[in-house]
Amino acid sequence: MPTDSSLLNNKATSNTIFDAIIVGSGISGGWAAKELCEKGLKVLLLERGGPLEHPNYPTANKDPWEFPLRDHLSNADKKNNFVQSRHYSYREETKHYFINDQENPYEETKRFDWIRANKVGGRSLLWARACYRWTDLDFEANLKDGHGVDWPIRYKELAPWYDYVETYIGVSGNQDKLNYLHDGIFQPPFEMNIAEKHFRDQIAKKYKDRHVIIGRSANLTQPLNGRSQCQARNLCYRGCPWGAYFSSNSCTIPDAIKTGNLTIRPYSLVNRVLYDEQKQKATGVEIIDTETKKESAFFARIIFINASTVATSYILLNSTSNRFPNGLGNDSDQVGRNLMDHHKGISISADVAGFEDSYYFGRKPTNIYIPRFKNLKGEEKNFLRGFHLAANAYRTRGLGDSEIGAQLKESLTEAGAWKIGIWAFGECLPYADNRITLNHQKKDAFGRPQISIDCAFRENEKAMWTDMVNTAKEMLNAAGYQNIQDQSKMSFPGNANHEMGTARMGTDPKTSVLNGFNQMHAVKNVFITDGSCMASSSCVNPSLTFMALTARACDYAVSEMKKGNI
Repeated sequence: MPTDSSLLNNKATSNTIFDAIIVGSGISGGWAAKELCEKGLKVLLLERGGPLEHPNYPTANKDPWEFPLRDHLSNADKKNNFVQSRHYSYREETKHYFINDQENPYEETKRFDWIRANKVGGRSLLWARACYRWTDLDFEANLKDGHGVDWPIRYKELAPWYDYVETYIGVSGNQDKLNYLHDGIFQPPFEMNIAEKHFRDQIAKKYKDRHVIIGRSANLTQPLNGRSQCQARNLCYRGCPWGAYFSSNSCTIPDAIKTGNLTIRPYSLVNRVLYDEQKQKATGVEIIDTETKKESAFFARIIFINASTVATSYILLNSTSNRFPNGLGNDSDQVGRNLMDHHKGISISADVAGFEDSYYFGRKPTNIYIPRFKNLKGEEKNFLRGFHLAANAYRTRGLGDSEIGAQLKESLTEAGAWKIGIWAFGECLPYADNRITLNHQKKDAFGRPQISIDCAFRENEKAMWTDMVNTAKEMLNAAGYQNIQDQSKMSFPGNANHEMGTARMGTDPKTSVLNGFNQMHAVKNVFITDGSCMASSSCVNPSLTFMALTARACDYAVSEMKKGNI
């Protein structure tokens, strides 16, 4: 990623007028940059974090002994990052990617684990890369059970954009031909190890409705567009110098730069969208330079807000005017409401007997996956919607309880017994009072009102989570495994990093913020394609859908610009 002043400028620029401004450089913001630049627009990409260039990831090739704390956190780390350290991905080898919680406080009316990156590329550097298409069971759920508003689109509108995105990012997976899991355009899948295949075969014998498949992941198994295939190190969260997994840094931003149409400005905290009441459109954004704390403004014909759900909500709520006293485009009073995240936290393991003569090569960066199989045909009993399960099998270390010295070292050269672990993600319903507001009595480091988050999982999620735990145990028992251990603890909202819903799509401007093309009902030249646009959460990892929605919205926005409609 070039860093000359024409492309990367964190101080000032003589050019403050662009065709498009994009707020946020994560998965959806990077896609917006690529699409709009390739369509000929001059684009400004704003990111509150610092620069990070592919392939220069600081810890990518370090050995374990090069970390002073052997990848553990110091007491200072836990104190300074009392929120980020709640998440498994915040470790000694990755902590440089995350925001400092002491310097960036927010108010938790109820506990909400807001996990934030602080680099160009955003959480595209940190995502787990799971790529699954939604189906009409997801897009029609709100309409059928009455929770939330109906989606303005269905699978058929998004299917060609799923094709487009998968072809570009590279998704490994298998054509599984299942009713409730659409196949896509895949590279060859990673291979299950012998214990995972045993689990798959045992489940197939016991259940007709439960299918164990290899996970679908944005990790290359074949080279693609100058990116190398996965090295099977399973160190993706450090950053991949080979570009073997999709991120803004390795893919969309470099391709946007190649067009000559992109300007990147890091250290740029977007404070609010500027709105012209006479023209009835947004004209630009006001930013605060996080290094100098100076304010400045940039202007454009269209604006894409992709700051991630919570930050996007803040920007909208803070963008007040005579026309929008409650926040930009907030005629419906839905901005900040319906905050969703997947619930997780089940952790169940078992011993797998046998297979002592088998091992595996490398560490594949994906898992085995059991697609949703409950509540598919209206048979709901204890809860609405559904969940998916995931698992992996592995060899333990050959470590004896009483060994020390040379005996201990020798035992570590031999693999121990096999084990299998299961986890899960469940859907969260949209609740109007799970919401984000601004607390004007408390200020952040930049003198702005603090974000206040009031969000909790309710009885439906709790009932589903209990069923997830029981189902996982049942399946391990059915497979014949022994010594089942349950260390499950339900997550708090935010910890799945799948925040959604606070500026939802819908057909009716009275109950939604965006139309079916992610365009703001009340401000036609503002688009939002990050998680805040979602009308429901499904139980499926949402990032692939964010990307497809973004590509589709960019195509529509440029078409409307050419027609003179925006």
